[in-house]
Amino acid sequence: MKYYEVRFRIEGDESVMQDARDLLAALAGETGFETFEDTAEGLNGYVQTEMFDEGALKEAIADFPFEDTKVTYDVTEAEYRDWNEQWEQEGFEPIVVDQRCIIHDGRHLPTTCADGTIEVEIDAKLAFGTGTHETTRMIVRQLLDTDLSGKSLLDCGCGTGILGIVALRCGASKVVGYDIDEWSADNARHNAVINRVDDRYTSLLGDASVLQGVDELFDVVVANINRNILLNDMEAFVVKMKEEATLVLSGFYETDVKILTDKAISLGLKPFAQQSDGDWTMLVFTLRRQ
Repeated sequence: MKYYEVRFRIEGDESVMQDARDLLAALAGETGFETFEDTAEGLNGYVQTEMFDEGALKEAIADFPFEDTKVTYDVTEAEYRDWNEQWEQEGFEPIVVDQRCIIHDGRHLPTTCADGTIEVEIDAKLAFGTGTHETTRMIVRQLLDTDLSGKSLLDCGCGTGILGIVALRCGASKVVGYDIDEWSADNARHNAVINRVDDRYTSLLGDASVLQGVDELFDVVVANINRNILLNDMEAFVVKMKEEATLVLSGFYETDVKILTDKAISLGLKPFAQQSDGDWTMLVFTLRRQ
């Protein structure tokens, strides 16, 4: 993957600098930025070159709400590197979700696993989704609380494939995942193999337009993506949902709930549940076409 490095400079009252950084990261995150690091001048942000929407970024920071605070930035192409290289070498400690699901890599196996606990192994290679992020954990909990027996699931922006693999371990009959990133699509296939569910997991490369080649409808659709992509692609999700199917969305902040809910209602979706973990939020809808 190729990335842009955007160096943000924040000029203003030093007493609100950290709050300004946090707000700027939230605003930039809504336009597709994936990660940030604090700097003396403000903030460095990283976004995939294909995802960079400078118009949306300018609009997001045009009315920065901190009085007498000015935000400027420079864009350069980031040096290509394996962004997860150190993490991949070291791996991650097992992640336990509500004592019902353990997510681990091949280096750190769980020492204990209670009867009935779902165990998922994730070998992440430049792909998002290990269970460390709040949005992933919220959707995993939702899947654990859903009767998935014999149901089909569509995972939009599948990353490592973790959500689809959890669904299959919970009794789902079939999962189709897609991702715009080739590394992620390949990694999802790999993780399906090591979890022995590859016979029921299909990984596709592309954006939401790839769904035009998928003939079936799904009982459950999950999407852990940023707000702007959710707004843009939600109609494509609904087209692939069965009547009374469930749509689970995350990857956004609580401040985004209204605009996403309004969009969902306009497409015939009915709000069902809302959860938050820190600043991150998950919304669940059901489809009522009539």
